Amino acid sequence: MEKELSMLLTKLQGIAQTGKKYGKDIFDQERYEELSQVTKQLMRIIYPVLSEQELSIIIDKDEGYATPKVDVRAVVFNKEGKLLLVKEKSDNCWSLPGGWADIGYSPKEIAEKETLEEAGVIVKAQRLIAVLDKAKHEYPAALTYVYKLFIRCEVQSDEPKAGIETSEVGYFSLQEISMLSLSEERNILENFKMIFNDYENEKNDTICD
Repeated sequence: MEKELSMLLTKLQGIAQTGKKYGKDIFDQERYEELSQVTKQLMRIIYPVLSEQELSIIIDKDEGYATPKVDVRAVVFNKEGKLLLVKEKSDNCWSLPGGWADIGYSPKEIAEKETLEEAGVIVKAQRLIAVLDKAKHEYPAALTYVYKLFIRCEVQSDEPKAGIETSEVGYFSLQEISMLSLSEERNILENFKMIFNDYENEKNDTICD
């Protein structure tokens, strides 16, 4: 139920945001602004733990036509066939290196940059493994609509070290990953099964929702 509610709230906010940008009539503008404020009030009721600052970021962060945000994750295996993960300081759980796509960087450049910043490992991005619509998989409910990109990278210099946003770095097998506390906002076990299947079967096709 929570996931369905968060999806509806996201859609409402998208309608309000797009309407405020492209609505021509002054009365329509007022209605779209009112819709935005009602959406914020609903979010406040359903998610009371969110601060006013967090609500403002969700509601007021973008202008213009509402589109999904893009999350890029780097997939890095070592010579033993284990996968690189970082422990996030924000939730003390494990994740693939990565984050929101920054303006001015291509998806491959984001994967390389985030791996260096979060894990201290220099990589060269090779190919796109998958593009997933986060809402179509078993991630926790979220108020942001997200496309997730998983990019296979090859190690160039392997001297792992934690970064500003991470506390630990390590390489893990799929079995070991299944025993970890995963940062499920960023990645779920389903993702890791997909990644290891791609690696072990040397697939070159791209999974796309």
